[in-house]
Amino acid sequence: RFIMWHQFWVTATQNNPGTTDVNGQLIDGTRTKSGWSTDIALRRSRFLAYAQISPRFLVLTHWGINNQSFINGGSAGTLGTGASGTGQGGKRPQLYVHDAWTEYEVLKNKLSVGAGLHYWNGVSRLSSQSTLNFMTLDAPIFNWTNIEATDQFARQFGIYAKGQLGRLDYRIALNKPFANGSTPTAISKSTEAVAVLNENYATAGYFNWMFWDKESNKLPFYVGSYLGAKKVFNIGVGFYNHAKASLYKTATDSVYQNQFALGVDAFLDMPLNKTKGTALNLLATYYNINYGTNYIRKIGILNEHVNTVATTTSWNGSGNLQPTIGTGSIFYLQAGYLLPKLKNGTSFMPYATATYKKFDRLKDPSTQFGIGINYLLSNHNAKITLEYQTRPIYTQASGSTDLINSGSKGQLILQTHIFL
Repeated sequence: RFIMWHQFWVTATQNNPGTTDVNGQLIDGTRTKSGWSTDIALRRSRFLAYAQISPRFLVLTHWGINNQSFINGGSAGTLGTGASGTGQGGKRPQLYVHDAWTEYEVLKNKLSVGAGLHYWNGVSRLSSQSTLNFMTLDAPIFNWTNIEATDQFARQFGIYAKGQLGRLDYRIALNKPFANGSTPTAISKSTEAVAVLNENYATAGYFNWMFWDKESNKLPFYVGSYLGAKKVFNIGVGFYNHAKASLYKTATDSVYQNQFALGVDAFLDMPLNKTKGTALNLLATYYNINYGTNYIRKIGILNEHVNTVATTTSWNGSGNLQPTIGTGSIFYLQAGYLLPKLKNGTSFMPYATATYKKFDRLKDPSTQFGIGINYLLSNHNAKITLEYQTRPIYTQASGSTDLINSGSKGQLILQTHIFL
């Protein structure tokens, strides 16, 4: 089978305080400019192929690009020497491999083993979410707890086993994470643990109990919404553990710490009225993450304004950066309702999301929301999605190291999505 898909974004972003444009002019709303910036970007362009030379052998390859805009995602040297400096521009991104694995079925349906650069992840359902059939516009990103740190866009090299034992669906993996971080001697004393280079293996697993219809585990990609085609209710639990992957170094301590993530989730996707074509989608996920003392990462998807911002202006940084992954806890909820089909066979699916984060490094917790609507032209094969989402803004309290929640900013995204 051969699959290809493209996802294009048109974005309007309310920038973090202190953000400047490519010419070094403030674009955060504090002066003449509104604080909003717009962009047209390629979120994903992917190709996937897999084949079975016999019922017991499978080979899969998945390649493509992600996150190309006018200013980033491309080759080095195509950006001028303005306020943003020299570096990576938007042109000529290089294709790279997302997945490359082979698999052998040991016991029919019950046990298969494989090896390669794979996506059989632990922690949660969303950690192995397919990008073809999101119920929402996109994933919340913290579901991939090592995204572009010790993984290659949510993939690591490893050996995995998966199967279904009655109602229990399972996947476990032993991985060699990508080298990422600093050498121990280069890490300064701080109140925050940071990633450190090491050669330790990581373990991961996800165990999913299927109460109603069974889901396929031929491939690792969990479906975001079946749009009423299945009646699914699952409860899952998963983990990820990478020994001594963080280093906490203060004036009195120098301790290697494990990176450990635990996830628990419940997923409901079911038809309500098959005649009218209505359906309900609910997902609740709790993450408990311990990546070392006060560990935290800030991420901004397709961030087009990367510049230095004073912590008193916005600890987040510039553009749409926000605290995304860190030691602490995250609760995520999404809900969607598939409206009755129209006479032309298309349908609308409005949805909402809510996220509560409580990271040890931040004095205040945060709550953020998203609201959107899918226009399903041909189910997930062709759809248009519009979503508005918020993110918290943190600043450093005067005369203190405390990071306080000082408000929020927003982003509006329109996506076109087609896969064949």
